[in-house]
Amino acid sequence: MSMSASATLRILVYSDDSSVRAAISGALGTRLAADLPTHEIIEFATGKALRLFTDRKGATANNQIDLFILDGEAVPEGGMGIARQLKDEIFECPPVLVITGRKEDAWLAAWSMAEASVMHPIDPFTLAHTAANLLRGASLTSA
Repeated sequence: MSMSASATLRILVYSDDSSVRAAISGALGTRLAADLPTHEIIEFATGKALRLFTDRKGATANNQIDLFILDGEAVPEGGMGIARQLKDEIFECPPVLVITGRKEDAWLAAWSMAEASVMHPIDPFTLAHTAANLLRGASLTSA
């Protein structure tokens, strides 16, 4: 990924739970690493709202979204199913990080075609480090 120093990254966060969205936003802060630009976070509480946003013409084109972070434990629609749908339907889909409920769910994150997964409860360092690596272009199987 080619980023200019003045570019602002856009990270889309999905969870039905406002405390999970807050934990993700808190872990990410406003800048993940010195070598990455600042970022803004766009939050969604429902799969329907997320899809309406991504279906908008150009919402994922031209790097308007740089990273998806999806809660695999969201209800009624889990982030792993949404991840799979994004990967199937968006040409050159940005990287996806799925937050799973158990270590044993890493294979489901892989099925969803997510580039990385981390576990609940959210560890701020692990989440920020994994997100930064994905934004740098690294593909991870799990963290």
